[in-house]
Amino acid sequence: MTNRPGKGSAPPPRGVTVTLRTARGRSTASQRWLARQLNDPYVVAARQQGWRSRAAFKLIELDDRFKLIRRGARVLDLGAAPGGWSQVAVRRGAARVVGVDLLPIDPVPGAEFIQGDFTDPDMPDRLATLLGGKADLVLTDMAPNTTGHNATDHLRIMALAEMALDFALQVLEPGGAFVAKVFQGGSERQMLSAMKRHFAAVRHAKPPASRKESSELYVVATGFRIPD
Repeated sequence: MTNRPGKGSAPPPRGVTVTLRTARGRSTASQRWLARQLNDPYVVAARQQGWRSRAAFKLIELDDRFKLIRRGARVLDLGAAPGGWSQVAVRRGAARVVGVDLLPIDPVPGAEFIQGDFTDPDMPDRLATLLGGKADLVLTDMAPNTTGHNATDHLRIMALAEMALDFALQVLEPGGAFVAKVFQGGSERQMLSAMKRHFAAVRHAKPPASRKESSELYVVATGFRIPD
């Protein structure tokens, strides 16, 4: 079977556990985070394969499953920093990739980035101009800073996902797709109802690259249509 364009190799199997040589000057939380990074096979694979972050593997796995990135597609990446998902879209054959984020993003060959707020009124027109038309795929891996309070975190990420969906409905080409991060519990009923009106299929997925302890899920909506 032929690999899809830009398909990264599977992360290496977990080997010998790496331990910190010194914890001097680091908080307990910082020590835990660093130890997890050092022992995460996706972090190692991302570094070896030149991806901006381990999150690239999440989109690779979603694309392998749902065939989201067509060769020649126009792809819009909302909340694109640090640029890993845009990298994947370029390497997998998208013709035009445009990302937007409040933070600056280092250049990715084959992609264009705007530093700004995707909710600004003029942003749909600006992005359509850069894309050369409507988007075939709108992606967002955005997540708010977590508080540790599950109900609050769920409300925050759903607010972001709903704003991204509203934006996608303005800029998608008929037949296009939308992918957004949500938390455990999935999409709220109101958001799911909107997606089911506008898309032929709506599914939730947790790619293998999502950490097991993480509550994140992705909602994948395909076959965009304008309701009668």
